Amino acid sequence: MLYLSEVLIQNPQLETFEALVEVVKERARSEMFFRIDVKPNFSDTPDNWEDRLEAAFT
Repeated sequence: MLYLSEVLIQNPQLETFEALVEVVKERARSEMFFRIDVKPNFSDTPDNWEDRLEAAFT
């Protein structure tokens, strides 16, 4: 199971929401489930951030 908090902790170099989306897409190749347990704190995080991350994972 991939947790969003884990992705954020393991990638402190991320500075934008779009960079986070790319990391989630990459990690989706080796994980079966994705849990959104925190809200990303980027200045460019869109209102539909949960949908965008779910779509990136699938």
